[in-house]
Amino acid sequence: MKSFKNSDWVIPISILVHLCIINGLLFCLTPETYTNVYYIFHYNVSWLLITYGLSYYTRKRKERFFTNIHKVVQLYLIYGLAYFALFGITGRIYESLEQQLFIYLIICAALTAYRVVFFWLRRKYRLWGGNSVKVVVLGRDKNLKKIRKVFDEPELGYRYMGYFDDKKSNSPTFLGPVEDCFLYILENNIDEIYCVASKFNSKELRNLIDFADNNLIRVKIIPDNKEIYSRGMFIELYETVPVLNLRRVPLDTLFARVVKRTFDLLFSSLVIVFILSWLVPIMFILIKLESPGKLYFKQKRHGLKRQTFWCYKFRSMRPSKDADSKMATKGDMRVTRVGRFIRKTSIDELPQFLNVFLGDMSVVGPRPHMELHTWDYEVNVDKYLVRHFVKPGITGLAQIKGYRGEIGEKKDILNRTKLDIFYVEKWSLWLDVRIIFQTVVNAVRGEENAY
Repeated sequence: MKSFKNSDWVIPISILVHLCIINGLLFCLTPETYTNVYYIFHYNVSWLLITYGLSYYTRKRKERFFTNIHKVVQLYLIYGLAYFALFGITGRIYESLEQQLFIYLIICAALTAYRVVFFWLRRKYRLWGGNSVKVVVLGRDKNLKKIRKVFDEPELGYRYMGYFDDKKSNSPTFLGPVEDCFLYILENNIDEIYCVASKFNSKELRNLIDFADNNLIRVKIIPDNKEIYSRGMFIELYETVPVLNLRRVPLDTLFARVVKRTFDLLFSSLVIVFILSWLVPIMFILIKLESPGKLYFKQKRHGLKRQTFWCYKFRSMRPSKDADSKMATKGDMRVTRVGRFIRKTSIDELPQFLNVFLGDMSVVGPRPHMELHTWDYEVNVDKYLVRHFVKPGITGLAQIKGYRGEIGEKKDILNRTKLDIFYVEKWSLWLDVRIIFQTVVNAVRGEENAY
């Protein structure tokens, strides 16, 4: 009988280390609040309940440091509320609040340091051959190459032994016909079987599952994708019926929307108060001195769920009749001298923080296009409208990757759309912060914005 390998001790050890970090730091840094049994109970039970509610602890083999970083942020925020709620309940909120905030930040830093060390040690251990699982694949189709990319990453701990298929092959990983797999699996102590569903009928699949269950082997089915699957897909259960949802949008959840909106309000308020408050009068003088017209240029653009809104910018061009139909190009004669400078430094985009504050836009998101271009792209660019599942942004992933300004060739809008869809499916607050940082770096370098 095969002995089944698992990682049963990973979660208990992680819980124990986390609680030791929390209790140890609280005992050392704030012993006066740690002498009460109720306090000890509150700190520990709150942590256990919150981590359970967030499904924080997992043994997923493919999890990396940044895989569920959003859960780490959620955990720190919610546990922080529980941590400070204790002082409100006991009436001690007025006692050294700044000190308690400093202590809590140290706790978060220590927990994060442990997370770094844990994933580093796990990676080293797996590279040495520990915590590994032997896998074989039954059946071969074009998905096998994609799955092999995962199996061939040593830090994930997979040991790919090869595949069985009734069609002979000269591949070095070909192990023989499917009928030979059962003896091979038992003799080589295989841990997981990946089965290409399209290669077997229901009776054969049932026999395989029964064989695996009787020998403590995990079976994972690779469905026939019909070329419709995407990175954002996930399965939902309606009673006992699995239903495939092809598009996961993180910002569909209330928590994510609240976090992003709160960040947008805080960030836009800071920009409006500390930058626009003194920049607007200066820009008014400079723009008016060079060219007659309004300080702001406003244009209808499409936002969340394709709704139209007025997008504001500092006017960088002379007034013209084709402003709503012709995108600015390199060397455009309509651009003024002041306009050339503010476009190069992206200063012309700053009034859009008013759009962010009002809720029409976000600080980070797919860049909004003028109506005329949206009507064109939604017909000629595949999946273009997916980017409208979220609010448009002042900056975005496509922009920091170099796809900004004039769209000279069709590949420009295609690549921009691909990156926008990636952002829609993979949004996180940390990704927003990274994009903002890179945007500032690009602006300092003086990369021209031709929008």
